[in-house]
Amino acid sequence: MRSKPDSSQSYDVIVVGARAAGAATAMLLARRGLKVLAIDRGRYGTDTLSTNALMRAGVLQLHRWGLLDKIREAGTPPVRRAIFQYGDETVNVPIRPADGVDALFAPRRTVIDRILVDAAQEAGAEIQFGASVDKLQRNGSGRVLGIIGRNEKGRPISHRAPFTVGADGINSRVAREVDAAVTRKGTDTGAVVFGYFKNTGVDAAYVWSYQEQAAAGFIPTNDDVACVFTGSHQQRFQQEIQRDIAAGFYKILGEAAPELVDRVQTKNQIEHFRGFPGIIGYYRRPWGDGWALVGDAGYFKDPITAHGISDALRDAELLARALTEALESPAKAEKALAEYERLRDEVSHDFFDVTEQVAAYNWTLDEIKVHLDRLSKAMAPEVELIKTFGPP
Repeated sequence: MRSKPDSSQSYDVIVVGARAAGAATAMLLARRGLKVLAIDRGRYGTDTLSTNALMRAGVLQLHRWGLLDKIREAGTPPVRRAIFQYGDETVNVPIRPADGVDALFAPRRTVIDRILVDAAQEAGAEIQFGASVDKLQRNGSGRVLGIIGRNEKGRPISHRAPFTVGADGINSRVAREVDAAVTRKGTDTGAVVFGYFKNTGVDAAYVWSYQEQAAAGFIPTNDDVACVFTGSHQQRFQQEIQRDIAAGFYKILGEAAPELVDRVQTKNQIEHFRGFPGIIGYYRRPWGDGWALVGDAGYFKDPITAHGISDALRDAELLARALTEALESPAKAEKALAEYERLRDEVSHDFFDVTEQVAAYNWTLDEIKVHLDRLSKAMAPEVELIKTFGPP
């Protein structure tokens, strides 16, 4: 992928970060005819820590955007059922076809992020990889005017735009620069260890397994590979697991999903284990004078409920709609961006609450069933909201 560095240019919107949230935002803005620059310090198509799982809302977005066929063509297996295991009890839930979605998918980030970047470029967005932001430009009143940084060759860049979007993750440089207020913070978090395995012999289904103080997930992805994760409370991770992540992974897997242990062997492992030690969830105020936040930069919750990518795609469209209105009618900018925040928070509220309860790992098996039922019910309003968006 070739970058197109330039020392100084003006755009309608600059997006800092070109992963799922940033690339989707850039694509949607470019499709609306706006001049968009997205920059990312990483390289095109590299991997990142992720469950990979898309829920119905995320698949619906890709379908609406005309990108779901590309996900299929990349060899991403369709997932047509979810299996919930609570100790010795197993519950099978078929994926009901609706709204153009007849299956769920879990593309590797090396697949979905590339597809989104390519679609953004096809729509006319400019993408610069290997570029970093040193600081934001501001005027005398403090309004953000753009970014100052360095391109992939280390040369200074200085770009301006009416809006700069931070899609740069949990440790967002944009959020720090604008001192984005935390409007809500969680109280608990879990920790997760991820591994990738080939030839597991497990059908293409999402498998979610629970035992008291332990959880595991089996997520089929590209190239006959499964992402398998184990989860536990952050304190347990620190005390028992982080000193030997591989041993900790198999210990938790044996507790939560003993039937998977024989299928998930070291000989089938294709990548080293990766641990996520846990971060307390939060909402940040996602907009201000000349800036906005999307994806994990603005809203983050524990990955145990595997809804992060779907959140990112949903919020990318909410923000793209708001920024389009703000640029078309500057007098309405504050109202449009406030509505973006309101809708994001409203549709995420139940997800955030129940994720907090799951990530605390202090539930019984009967209680986790109640939490997951609530999580399932929270998905319906999100899908209904997306269906009101109209043509992308």
